[in-house]
Amino acid sequence: MYAPERQQEILRLARDGGRVDVLSLAEEFQVTAETIRRDLKALDRAGLVRRVHGGAIPVGRLDFEPDLAEREGTAADEKDRIAKAALAELPAEGTMILDAGTTVARLAGALPLEASLTVVTHSLPIAARLADHPGIQLHLVGGRVRHRTRAAVDAWALRAYGEIRADVLFVAANGFSAEHGLTTPDLAEAAVKRAAVAAARRVVLLADSSKHGQEHFARFGDLSDVDLLITDSELSPEDASAIERGGTEVLCV
Repeated sequence: MYAPERQQEILRLARDGGRVDVLSLAEEFQVTAETIRRDLKALDRAGLVRRVHGGAIPVGRLDFEPDLAEREGTAADEKDRIAKAALAELPAEGTMILDAGTTVARLAGALPLEASLTVVTHSLPIAARLADHPGIQLHLVGGRVRHRTRAAVDAWALRAYGEIRADVLFVAANGFSAEHGLTTPDLAEAAVKRAAVAAARRVVLLADSSKHGQEHFARFGDLSDVDLLITDSELSPEDASAIERGGTEVLCV
């Protein structure tokens, strides 16, 4: 099968199923994963699909959001490196907000036992990880809990973040770019992220490089709102330089 024929079939599968993943396509077409990635890149450039973690979705499905279990398993090594690097950004005996996100959750799980911090979060999984930490004063923000992300949203959460001022926020995003800013699929979740950004003196974005250039339905800020981006080494030097020209420091690990 020639590449254009394979790409046409990939597009059909994406439109029928709402999503395609690299490994399944490689097995189905009996080609390498790298070949499939090139196909998806070509389809993305043509404006026919949008690349996401491990695969792609058809254009017109910017509201697509993988569930928590699926996101936990994607880019695991990269997320672990990012979380480890983020430990250097912890405030000394200060206050921090931990946004809902799998990379931020890895940071929560990596907090040393000797850490002495006040932590605010609207993420149930992160709160569960920190509930027994001996040095953490944990504040759980309430609200309606979204099943897909296990994060509190809506008025209660917004009001809580409007009443605090933290030293640093570790925030997650489904997509980020200098052009489109910080995006996520859900409007309610975007509103809480926006409130958390406003509640922090310093903002650190934890996001693996596959999210760069991705654009989702709900926008919650500009990339210039971020003081530091910690990502993996797959982000190209050209993209990193473009982000830094906008005022955001970039750390690739």
